[in-house]
Amino acid sequence: MDIRNLKDRIASRVMCTLCMAVVGLAFLMAFGLFLKARPVLSLRGIFNVLFSVTWHPTQGHFGLASFIMGTLWVTGIAMLFAVPLSICTAVYISEYAHRRTRTLIRPVIDVLAGVSPVIYGVWGVIAIVPIVRDRLMPFLSSRFPFFPFASDNYTGYSALSAGIVLAVMISPVIISVTESVIREVPLGVREASLALGATKWQTVKHAVLKKAWPGIIAAVMLGLARAFGETIAVLMVAGCALGFVTKSIFDPAYPLPALIANTYGEMMSVPLYDAAIMLAAFILLAVTAAFNMVGWRILLRIEKEGFSDG
Repeated sequence: MDIRNLKDRIASRVMCTLCMAVVGLAFLMAFGLFLKARPVLSLRGIFNVLFSVTWHPTQGHFGLASFIMGTLWVTGIAMLFAVPLSICTAVYISEYAHRRTRTLIRPVIDVLAGVSPVIYGVWGVIAIVPIVRDRLMPFLSSRFPFFPFASDNYTGYSALSAGIVLAVMISPVIISVTESVIREVPLGVREASLALGATKWQTVKHAVLKKAWPGIIAAVMLGLARAFGETIAVLMVAGCALGFVTKSIFDPAYPLPALIANTYGEMMSVPLYDAAIMLAAFILLAVTAAFNMVGWRILLRIEKEGFSDG
């Protein structure tokens, strides 16, 4: 009996140690990136680095503001498209779709979530960029002449193209989590609403979605975390023009992940260049970790406490 208890304690401690090692790896990564980024923060100051748009490594200027703006533009456009589409799709799958339809759609969504970002990038170059260049830009510019559109030599590689591609990439994640949360709403909530004379849509809108709202927010947070850190697909369609500040959906955008992927390893002999790239990586890690932690904390609380029928 003592040997069995000893084995259990050893196994428990070994697994706990491995778990703590995995969790501690994230903190070690963040700490290492921060240490590498300290030189540029010490010499240039955090305000100058984060809010300056001047990026000339050879002259000692490492302003990340234009890249942060590019990230916000692309991510914002992606969330604008993805969130309504994903919520409506999740509601249809969980509340309206026939069982056979639901069985068919769920694997397709899982496949879309697992497709390589390069495939989405190629699809964006082949399909989305020409549509934005030849259809959307002329259509909107003819009807809204006061809006700051791109020049006549517009190529289609822009924040809008990147946002559309990114929206398609993150939609399966938001759909999957949202649909799972909606299914967790107790059947009694639906039955009580229908018994009071509410229609199916009124029940979904005022009862089911109201109960599932915290989980939907968590799903959006997880999708936002992935959108913020996506690299390859965005890099292929965003335009990525150095020294250009994005002011319109049709302007090129240069997000932080693309900056890291494009420039790391180049000009490392320039003082502070490596530190500036590490700072960009630290910002990405901090933001994506924050959104992921908030999202998963909400989901874990829902899983632990559940939904009440009242």
